[in-house]
Amino acid sequence: MSAIDALFAELRAAGRKALMPFVTAGDPDLEFTAEVIREVVRRGAALCEVGIPYSDPIADGPVIQASYTRALEKHVKLADVFTMLAGVTPGLAAPVVTMVSYAIVFRRGPESYVARAKQSGLSGLIVPDLPVEEAAPLAAICRREDLSLIQLITPTTPRDRARRIADHTTGFIYYVSVTGITGERAELPPEIAGNVAWLRTQTRLPICIGFGISRPEHVRMLAPVADGLIVGSAIVRRVAEAHHRPRSEVLRGLGDYVAELLAAMG
Repeated sequence: MSAIDALFAELRAAGRKALMPFVTAGDPDLEFTAEVIREVVRRGAALCEVGIPYSDPIADGPVIQASYTRALEKHVKLADVFTMLAGVTPGLAAPVVTMVSYAIVFRRGPESYVARAKQSGLSGLIVPDLPVEEAAPLAAICRREDLSLIQLITPTTPRDRARRIADHTTGFIYYVSVTGITGERAELPPEIAGNVAWLRTQTRLPICIGFGISRPEHVRMLAPVADGLIVGSAIVRRVAEAHHRPRSEVLRGLGDYVAELLAAMG
């Protein structure tokens, strides 16, 4: 049983849902990224997703794109991200996964990337641009090393393809709530609940919903139908304030925001 499998088994037994903040590695720097990860977990986040900066984001909106650009301008390297994570993960009471383009995994070499990820204490990979038709080799490596390979299903994914993706996914399914890119939204589509309900008839995997979630009312709407909720742009936007505000204030405000979302989960 992987760390993520064990986590969701524990949460289900306790009748609880997971909150998963997304953090860009290296914005404003890797030292602060480490502080942010520790703070959100201390405040109750069940998992943490760390974005590996990439020059051509796949589905990221302007907030996350800008954070990637800032990190790359500071020459954040994959090896440095792994080193930072290796120093953080041993003290965490929550699994950490990376959101990473397959171009980065391929350039490093899938075997090498997975080995280094495991050495850094990571529990899984989310690879948004890896087609299910080409996922088998990486899935086999991850399975051997007991790391979860988390894949995305969107509102426009045909149902036969959604079944195939679910069959090749481990850890949890990342269900994309909206058609389009990441970013904070005032409202979320009402059909999410029905789409997730259908997906539950096709898989026993936990289903975590992401994209657009930023408000307590979103959490109250989706927590009853999801096993976990992923919050990205709203977290990244708050972290970015560390470029011009005292870091202690930013960290405290971020922790309070995470606590507010958790309270809305009930």
